[in-house]
Formats: sequence, C-alpha cells, structure tokens
Amino acid sequence: MSARDFLDSIEPHFTKGGKLAKYYGLYEMVDTFIYTPASVTRGTTHVRDGNDLKRTMTFVVIATLFCVLMAIYNTGYQANVAMEAMGLEKIDNWRSLPMMVFGYNPANPLSCIVHGALYFFPIYFVTLAVGGVWEVLFATVRGHEVNEGFLVSSMLYTLIMPPDMPLWQVALGISFGIVIGKEVFGGTGKNFLNPALTGRAFLYFAYPASISGDSVWVAVDGYTAATPLGLAANGGLEAVYNAHYSWVQTLFGFEPGCLGETSTIAILIGAAFLLYTRVASYRIMAGVFLGMVATSLLFNVIGSDTNPMFAFPWYWHLTVGGFAFGMVYMATDPVSAAMTNTGRWIFGALVGGMTVLIRVVNPAFPEGIMLAILFSNMFAPTIDYFVIQANIRRRMKRHA
Repeated sequence: MSARDFLDSIEPHFTKGGKLAKYYGLYEMVDTFIYTPASVTRGTTHVRDGNDLKRTMTFVVIATLFCVLMAIYNTGYQANVAMEAMGLEKIDNWRSLPMMVFGYNPANPLSCIVHGALYFFPIYFVTLAVGGVWEVLFATVRGHEVNEGFLVSSMLYTLIMPPDMPLWQVALGISFGIVIGKEVFGGTGKNFLNPALTGRAFLYFAYPASISGDSVWVAVDGYTAATPLGLAANGGLEAVYNAHYSWVQTLFGFEPGCLGETSTIAILIGAAFLLYTRVASYRIMAGVFLGMVATSLLFNVIGSDTNPMFAFPWYWHLTVGGFAFGMVYMATDPVSAAMTNTGRWIFGALVGGMTVLIRVVNPAFPEGIMLAILFSNMFAPTIDYFVIQANIRRRMKRHA
C-alpha cells in the first residue's frame, strides 16, 4: 500500500465529522504539507500562496536544527570537560549506563553527542508531553482542532533551559507558559506574550536557584562555572579574558549556558533561513540589533568608574548570553510582536535597548533579553496603535 492509499483509507476518520478530526487533523496536515491541492485558485484576482500556519511553524522548527545540534554537542562537551577536571570516572545517575559504552572523553565527539543527548531529549520529551496534554485538553473543551503552534513553543522552550534543569520544573514551567501565557487568551494567535518566554520567566521568579547562578550551566553535580555574561556582570571584559574566553569562542558557542543559546553562528544560520523563507521579519531583527548597538555605544561613551559593564562592547553583547537567540527566535514571534512595518522597527529597537539597559544597570539580573522581550510584548499593541493613528493623520492632511 502506498502512502497516498494509506491516507485515503484513513481519510473518513480525520475529515470533518470524523471522530479523530477534532483532536488531530492528521490527514489534512500531511496532505497539505506533502501534496499540492487538486483544486487551486485561478485568475488575477486571487493571491496564491502555499504557506499556511503548519508550514510556517515547520520552517521555524527547521531553523532551530543547528541550535539543537550545537546544544547536544556543547552540553556533552562541557559535562565531559568538567568531569575530567574533577577527576570523575562516571556519573551517579541513570545516564551512566549508556555512557559506559562511549566514555566521558571531551576529545571524542561521539561521547560528547551521546552525553549531551541524554540531557537534551529528556527535557524536550517532557516539554512535548506535558505541553501537548494541555493543548489537547483545551482543544477538546473548546471543540477546536489541535494546531501546530505548540511544536515551535516546545522547541524554543527546551533550547532556553539550563542543561541540568529538574524535569518536574520543566513540566511546571511549560504548563504555566501554555496555560497562562496562551490558552487563557484563546490559544494560538491570540496570546500577547511569548509562551516559551512566559514559562521561563515563571521558573526564574519561582525557582531562581535552578535557572540562575554558576552551578546550573554545566550538567555535572558539584561543578560550578560562570557564563561569560555572568563574569562580565561582575568584572567586565577583563574578567571574561581572565577566564580564558575569547570573542570567537563565544561566537561558536563552546561555553557554559542554556542549551541552545550559546552558539551565535548556529543561531545566525537559522536567522538566514527564516529571512529567506520570509517567516521572520527582518525589521524586527534589524531593530533589535540596532537598538542594542546604539544603547551599548551610548553607555560606552558615558562610562563609569564603578560599573565595568558600561565599557562592554556591542559585539560582545551580541555573542554572550541569549541575545542572539532572543533576537532571531523570540522577538520575531508574529503574534506577540508589533505587526505594522514601522512598529516592528520601534518594537525591535525597544527590545535591543532594554536588553543592554538591564544588562548594564541592573546588578541582580545580567541576562536582559527575556525581560526585554516580555516588556516589549506588552507594548506592541500600543506601538501599532500610534503608528496607525499617525498614518491616518498623515493621509487626512494629504487629502484635506
């Protein structure tokens, strides 16, 4: 039986009125992704585009592929390096069984990949399972079909987790992000906050010891390692150099940090794909970048004798912490960001400027991109409103 015949045989169960259609819509999802519809619009009065919500979400997931690969490898590499430094021969948990085959050698890529995968996939599967239950529950109660929006939220949420995050806290965070950040407002397309960031913000304020500090970035118990951004917050660029971190190293991402936020190169590859497919707005990305550069240069000019972060260069802001990841994947969320072209520039500049402001001025929270995006999400409708009103006034003057 061919794939097409199989789909035709199960079509009655998934088409409108079928028992399973309300929950999954599998037939329509596969059919529209793989095949061209037999009935298409014709003539000059129609806009014809094969892109839909499912394909858009799929493109975003594809764009994170290099971040996922880097997350797996770097997590295992950092853990193996830590174990070598501590003189440990094995880890005392369930991961020790498969690692008996591959060992804990940081110079062995296969060992690093397997070790990292043993931390990445449990977080992702818990996120997918728990978040999926909430999505199906709300879709069932409302009589809606489950859409593909959660696929993106689950992947992004996983990539912004520390590698050694307790799985029950992972489940709690994604529950808060999906339920409070999205579903209470009506679901996909109606939320004004990014669900993945909402879940992470909840975990930061509820369980700060599990998602901040120096002991959560390397997946080895008893080992502490500050991220380059954490070092800079305490001692400026000199502290980063003293810890033997170079700018190129932070560019490629071989450093402690959240699973998918360390490699700027991997993130920029994803950015190129999103811009090529026109899934993400270049105006928002450019606005975030320019806002960061302008604010950073302003602080460089002002200077400070007591705060070394005033002298932190803009190109270091780009590669340390989660700035690049937030700029490419979080700020460009088409639902929670501004929707007018001018508003996207303003929204992006607000995110970039707020990020540097939080990093430099706030001593308690060196990573500012998360709060900057959530703050800007709340002002996105207001930004669009004033942009539209300005356009109306300009047109009224033009045609008066």
